[in-house]
Amino acid sequence: MATGIGVMALGSMLNPRILSAATKGKSDFSTRNNPGLPHFVPKAKRIIYLFQNGAPSHIDLFDYKPILKKWHGKQIPDDLTSGKRFSTMTGKQTERPIISEISNFEQHGQSGAWISDFMPETAKIADNLCFIKSMYTEQVNHAPAITFFLTGSEQPGRPSMGAWLNYGLGSSSEDLPAFVAMTSRDKEASCGQIFYDYYWGSGFLPSKFQGVKFRGGGDPVLYLKNPEGVSRKIRRDVLNDLEVLNELNYQEFGDPEINTRIAQYEMSYKMQMSVPELTDLSKEPQHILDMYGPDVQRKGSFAYNCLMARKLAEKGVRFIQCMHAGWDQHNNLNHQLKIQCQDTDAPSAALIKDLKQRGLLEDTLVIWGGEFGRTPFLQGNIKDYASWGRDHHPYVFSLWMAGAGVKPGFSYGASDDFGFNPVENPVHVHDLQATIMHIMGIDHEQFTFKHQGRRYRLTDVRGHVVKDILS
Repeated sequence: MATGIGVMALGSMLNPRILSAATKGKSDFSTRNNPGLPHFVPKAKRIIYLFQNGAPSHIDLFDYKPILKKWHGKQIPDDLTSGKRFSTMTGKQTERPIISEISNFEQHGQSGAWISDFMPETAKIADNLCFIKSMYTEQVNHAPAITFFLTGSEQPGRPSMGAWLNYGLGSSSEDLPAFVAMTSRDKEASCGQIFYDYYWGSGFLPSKFQGVKFRGGGDPVLYLKNPEGVSRKIRRDVLNDLEVLNELNYQEFGDPEINTRIAQYEMSYKMQMSVPELTDLSKEPQHILDMYGPDVQRKGSFAYNCLMARKLAEKGVRFIQCMHAGWDQHNNLNHQLKIQCQDTDAPSAALIKDLKQRGLLEDTLVIWGGEFGRTPFLQGNIKDYASWGRDHHPYVFSLWMAGAGVKPGFSYGASDDFGFNPVENPVHVHDLQATIMHIMGIDHEQFTFKHQGRRYRLTDVRGHVVKDILS
């Protein structure tokens, strides 16, 4: 008898849900939805994806090309652009003069990484970063390219990466969703990029695996507070009765979305307690707040979202997706690029340093990058400096990763002298996705979901793990 009680006590310590009221009937929001996963020991327990909507200019930030200064104002070689597809803004442009980078580059850290002076705080953490400078994609417009990165398909309808990981690995947080999305925009709100819900959607997976979006103003989640006159006990009693009714409904119809409704009611009840504590910054030391920059107290800013990402990571949230719009500089590159860097540089670097000093970086993978790069040639009139811009460029671009699973102070792949095409170790979007899955302990070819008679996976029918960047 004593042994039995001891086993139950140990089990409840390892998994508090075992003895919780939330495990009655179909409301068990299991921590592992696929018992066969992970396929092998993961390098990372969680991911923070700092997605930069609009496409940062790789040749102005991370991919130093000194030849651009020599070619400034000259027509880009025709053999580079022949047969290439660009957006409608420069697709019919007859003159494509090269413009040099608009920032200054220096090498940083023991790794000697070339980083723009627009990113001074990122430069200080260069030896923590793994750069991929040979990324390429297939889409030339924003929404399809972002959808491709986050879901593996250019068309909406597939599960997002966070939903796949939620479905496969479940949650390690008792009181928060496994997948949280947050969005922000540049200070001047000059970018019209739209944040579509399917960027964090569940596609054809059950909807309980979709991301929960935290709002940028007011309460991060609606209805955190009970209506006046409704106590927490009353809310608990109502949810218990609803669960009984939903259970009866499920037994009759077998609709899996009923399970989702039960589970989400329970999660909402828990979040009424966990979210206010999460968003309380009063206990954060001032030097930590200062590290994230002056916007950290402004809800909905990129800095605030980065700090929330660290706090969510501490709480065991599996996938945290911070999306920041404003990088689409078609005709205001000289003005707007620096503003974007000021918005994102310090918070991104602070997140890495904050995770590292708390021992979280060793099991957290952080990714920073956009959906494609920008052209080395000019969009606009070269004589009108204020109107300079760069068009979309899917053929090669850069991103960085840090933390669990990747080599720190490492640069992989290379583009040609003009930053136009990959010439060394090209990395396709599906290759990156396969590598991310591998770091999370998943064989991307084996992790599938059957839908409409076909087995789908995040990487569709291609993708190879980039083993050379793995630590």
